[in-house]
Amino acid sequence: MEHRVRIIGAGLAGCEAAWQCAERGLQVELVEMRPLRRTEAQTTDRLGELVCSNSLRSRNPLNPIGLIKDEMKRLHSLIISAAEQSAVPAGDALAVDRDAFSSHIEEALEAHPNITRTNQIVTELPTDIPTIVSTGPLTGSELAADIAKYTETERLYFYDSIAPILSGDSINRDIVFAESRYGKGDGDDYLNCPMNKEEYEAFVEALLHAEYMPLHDFEKPKYFQGCLPIEVVAATGIDTLRHGAMKPVGLTDPRTGKEPYAVVQLRREDIHGQAFNLVGFQTKMKFPEQRRVFKMIPGLEEAEFLRLGAIHRNTYLDSPNVLDERMRLSKLPNVRFAGQITGVEGYVESAAHGLLVGWMLSKELREDNHELPPIGTALGALLNHVTGGTRIEGRPHEPQNINWAMFEPIKTKGAKSFRKLQRVTHALQVFTDWAGRVGEDVGPTGVDLEQLQQDLQNRKPRRKSRPQVQA
Repeated sequence: MEHRVRIIGAGLAGCEAAWQCAERGLQVELVEMRPLRRTEAQTTDRLGELVCSNSLRSRNPLNPIGLIKDEMKRLHSLIISAAEQSAVPAGDALAVDRDAFSSHIEEALEAHPNITRTNQIVTELPTDIPTIVSTGPLTGSELAADIAKYTETERLYFYDSIAPILSGDSINRDIVFAESRYGKGDGDDYLNCPMNKEEYEAFVEALLHAEYMPLHDFEKPKYFQGCLPIEVVAATGIDTLRHGAMKPVGLTDPRTGKEPYAVVQLRREDIHGQAFNLVGFQTKMKFPEQRRVFKMIPGLEEAEFLRLGAIHRNTYLDSPNVLDERMRLSKLPNVRFAGQITGVEGYVESAAHGLLVGWMLSKELREDNHELPPIGTALGALLNHVTGGTRIEGRPHEPQNINWAMFEPIKTKGAKSFRKLQRVTHALQVFTDWAGRVGEDVGPTGVDLEQLQQDLQNRKPRRKSRPQVQA
């Protein structure tokens, strides 16, 4: 029997859901409003566009984001495959060349015999066909109004911000040096703009007194904690940035042979290093102010900005109250939601949630065993967050990146790093057991537990000291 499904929205979640459904034999209509219309954050008509950073964060499986990547890869994720094929140097993070990344996704989807792409502005939820809505946090106003009609609840929101991108040719390499913190990756994956105490304090002062893009009068400034504007962070204390996005630990300025007082790190945006992202420098400053303030950074005095930072409002559903455990809309069960609109945050989390929802829909339609992944796995933990499993009673549903608090508690012992290793070991076993029960042909894990244990045993304890001050 042929099963047809519709997926609305071709961001990371929609593309991953489409791939999972098509790979399992479903006929997929992938609906995308571009090029007919773009959201305020989109700049191209490409599928799977990355609108903020080009980083998919850590590869390290001791970090939940690294672990969920491994589970996604074992389930033959299109997004993880595209990321690995378009990766650029970024230490132990998985960062990508945006154009190459989108090209891999588009080519795979367009070549798949079970996927048909349609360009359409959807204004109403369909009632005639199994559907996944993955329109993201900037869902069009017409469709958002129709969703609100079925949920009968206020849609929630928070503000998200993006960092500037600058031309690699405009960076002063006499000042800026290449080095990864603690020599991770190839040892020189990042560029570093060193600051002394006077330069740092002048820069923070400029951040605090710059002009910002105003919010609407009726909106409160609720920001996602993982993507706070740099000036909001700076306002919490003079040294906050120096211990956060601008921390100098693990780096040595070759001009002085010492650790700088503070640094601004730049990460490649493309394979050839023609463009760089200011790491952690999301901002809501007005455009002229960004040029003025960021050119105060040593080595960026003549910076040419290819994209300036911006801020936009993201919306999401109160998922625990309006969706069931399989992401179906309570009052319209043929419709499911996937990705950031449900309250997951981050590129990888959005793609992972799209994978889950596509997997669930295809397994149900084919009447296969569709037992949900246990919360001992990273995928199960993420789903548990969206369904409200970790929420304290009385608190609202809020977007989050995946973290260990979402997982089921297990008994661990030893140092913190070894306790994480025990969590990873447990998660790998739970995932393998679950895959066997549901008949899923998963690939091998990329996690080498023996090597992780050896690395932890060889790790030298970090010296706790204040950074050296460069006069």
